[in-house]
Amino acid sequence: MTYKNFTLETDADGIALVTWDMADKSMNVIDMSVMDDLDQIIDDVVADEAINGVVITSGKAAFSGGADLTMLERLLKEFHKKRSSDPEGAAKELFEGSRRLSLIYRKLETCGKPFVAAINGTCMGGATELALACHARVADESDAFKMGLPEVKVGLFPGAGGTQRVMRMADGQQGLQFLMQGKTLRAGQALSMKLVDELAAPKKLVAAAKKLLKAGVDPVKPWDKKGFKLPNGPIYSPAGFQFWPAANAIYRRETYDNYPGARGVLHSVYEGLLLPMDQALTVESRYFANVLQSKEAANMVRSLFVSMQELNKGARRPTDVRPNKIRKIGILGAGFMGAGIAYVTAKAGIDVVLIDRDQEAADKGKAHSDELMSKAVKRGRASEEDKEKLLSKIAATVDYDQLADCDLVIEAVFEDREIKRVVTEKAEAAMKTRGIYASNTSTLPITSLAEASKRPKNFIGIHFFSPVDKMMLVEIIMGKKTGDRALAMALDYVKAIKKTPIVVNDSRGFYTSRVVMTYIREGLMMLADGVPPAMIENAGRMAGMPVGPLSLGDEVALDLAWKIVSATRKDLGVNYVEGPLDNILEAMVVKRERFGRKNGKGFYDYQGKEKSLWPGISEVVGPAKPADSFNIEELKQRLLGMQALETARIFEENCLTDVREADVGSILGFGFAPYSGGTLSYIDNMGTTAFVEMLKKFTKKWGPRFKPNKLLRDMAKSDETFYGRFPPKAEEEAKKAA
Repeated sequence: MTYKNFTLETDADGIALVTWDMADKSMNVIDMSVMDDLDQIIDDVVADEAINGVVITSGKAAFSGGADLTMLERLLKEFHKKRSSDPEGAAKELFEGSRRLSLIYRKLETCGKPFVAAINGTCMGGATELALACHARVADESDAFKMGLPEVKVGLFPGAGGTQRVMRMADGQQGLQFLMQGKTLRAGQALSMKLVDELAAPKKLVAAAKKLLKAGVDPVKPWDKKGFKLPNGPIYSPAGFQFWPAANAIYRRETYDNYPGARGVLHSVYEGLLLPMDQALTVESRYFANVLQSKEAANMVRSLFVSMQELNKGARRPTDVRPNKIRKIGILGAGFMGAGIAYVTAKAGIDVVLIDRDQEAADKGKAHSDELMSKAVKRGRASEEDKEKLLSKIAATVDYDQLADCDLVIEAVFEDREIKRVVTEKAEAAMKTRGIYASNTSTLPITSLAEASKRPKNFIGIHFFSPVDKMMLVEIIMGKKTGDRALAMALDYVKAIKKTPIVVNDSRGFYTSRVVMTYIREGLMMLADGVPPAMIENAGRMAGMPVGPLSLGDEVALDLAWKIVSATRKDLGVNYVEGPLDNILEAMVVKRERFGRKNGKGFYDYQGKEKSLWPGISEVVGPAKPADSFNIEELKQRLLGMQALETARIFEENCLTDVREADVGSILGFGFAPYSGGTLSYIDNMGTTAFVEMLKKFTKKWGPRFKPNKLLRDMAKSDETFYGRFPPKAEEEAKKAA
C-alpha cells in the first residue's frame, strides 16, 4: 500500500514494513498529512489479518526531526483569532488539535498488533514519542544516532505521550533529566536507560526488528497490565518522598520558574504517574494545551524555531548572487579565536590555511583542533580516521602566498587597528582579486577597518563568539561600501559551517557586543549604587540570563572592557561622559591588575573550576547597603530593560533592520532570557507603552541612561509592537498575498 508519506509492504512472514519517506524533504517531519497517514496505517494494519506485526523505519538518512512546529503556530493563531468571539469553542479546538498526535500514538499502542521502530540516525521530538509508543525499538549503533525530546528548549514539552512513557520505562532521575533538559542521547545511553531494546548496524536495523517480531513482541505494554510497577516505585512512598521535593527544588534552581514548558513537565509527570495511562495522557494533553497558550511558548517557538530556520535558510541573502562553492578559507591569527574558526571550517570539509607570525604559533593553533578531536574520539563521538581527516584539512603556516586560491580570508588577530591594517595589506597582496576579506572583530567599526583595503566592496565583518565550536551565532557586519557579493559569501560560509547568521549594519560594537556591555555596565552601576554583589548576580540569573553581569564581565575580560572604554573615550573626545563605570574598571584593571578569569582574579577569585566572589569588591566601590533596601524585581527589570532599550536604539539607528535577527541574536549571542523570545519580544510582551513608562521611572531614579529613544516614544503613543510595525519579510509577503 502507498500513502502520501509512507509505503507499506508485507513479507511472506506477515510482517509489514512501513517506510517513512516524505517527498521533497531532506528529513521526515510530522505534519498534518503524516498524522493522517499514521491514523490510516493503524486502521489498515488492524483490518488486515495477514499482518502479524509492523516495522516502522525511515527511507532517509535520519528517522525524523520531529514535529513541524509551524503547525502548532498556526493552531495557536487560530485559537487567538477565535478566542474573543467564542472562548469555550476556541479552547476546545486547541485542546483537541494539540492532542491529536497523542491519541494516534495511543491508538497504535493499544491496537493489538506489535509495532517495532527501526530507528536510524536522528530521532527527535514527536518522532521519539512515536518510537516510545511502539512495542519495541531497535536503534542505530553508529555515531549518527541521536535521540531526544528537545521541546523544552523552544518553550514547550513532549505532548504526545513522552512525559508518561519515559517515566514508566526509565529510571526516574535519568528520565526526568532527559525530559527537563531536552538532552540528546547516544545509542548506548538510550539502551542503558531502557528507551531502546537493541542496537544494530545501520544496514541491519530492519532485519533486527523483524527478528524481534518473529521471536515474539508483546502487543500489550507493561503499564496496560494489572500489577504494573513504576521503575522507582509509587510517588507516595519513602523513595518518592525523597525524590519529588528534590526534583522541585532543582527545577526552581535551574529555571527560577521562568519556563512554563519545564513546569508543565513536572506537573504532567507527577500527576500522570498517579493515574492509569489513558487518564495520564489526558493530564499531559491539558498541560500541553495550557503551555501552548503561554506567551513564553509562543515567543520561543517564533524565535528559536521559526525565525531561526528562516535565517538559517538564507532569509537575508541577496537573491541575485549565485551560490558560492567554498573550497578553501584563509585564517589570519592562530590564537584561541582563529584556531576555533579553523576547527569548525575543517569540520565542514573546507580546506584551511591557518597563518600566524611564526610557525610555532601557527602549529599551536592547529593543535587546538587536534585536542578537540581527541576529546571527541575519547567520548566515542568520532573515530581516529575522522580526526586525521579533519587535521589534514588544516595547513598551519607563516606563508601569506598560500592565500592565493582562498575564496574567503578571515582575519582574527588582536583588537588593534594597526595590527589589523598590516595583516589586511599583506593578505590582499596575496589574495585573488575576487576573494572576499572578513574581519572577526567584536567592536571596531568595519568601515574604518576597510580603509586599509584596496577593495572595500569585498571587505565585510564576520564576528564569531567564543568558544567558536560551541556558540551557534555568527554576526555579519556590513561596512558602508560592502557589496552584495561579500554578503552572499559570508552567509554561504556561515551556512556551510552550520551556524546561525544575523546581518547588521556598521556601528561601534555592532549589536551583540554593544548590548552585552550594557548588561555588564548595569551590573557595575548597581555596585556603585551599593547593591550587594551576590544580589546583583542572583538578579541576573533570576531574570533569565545564563550568568550574572559581574561573572560575565570576568569572562569577557575586564582589561578588554577597559580597552574598549579607553578607545571609545579617545574616539569621542570631549563628547565622552565619564561615570562610575570608568572608575570601577580603572580601579580593577589599572590599579589592581584584576583582569577577570584570564588571570584568575576579577570580581571573582578563581581556583581551577571553582570561583567565589572577591571579598575586596568593597575596597573598589565602598560597603554594600542592606539587601532589603533593594527590590529584586526592579533589579531584574533594570538588567533586562537596559538590554532591550539598547536594542531599540540600535534598531532606530538602522544597525539592526530585522526583528528576527534582534531576537535570535540576543538569545544565541549573549543568552538574553530565552523565555522572553529575545530583546524586542521582551518589549512587545510588556507592551511598548508600559515599557516606556518603566524607563521613565528608571530615568528619574537611576539617571539618563534609561531615557527612552524617539522610536520607542512614538510607538508607545499607540502601543505599537515591533513585530507589528516591522514585520519580517516572510510575514509581510504573506499579508500582501492574503
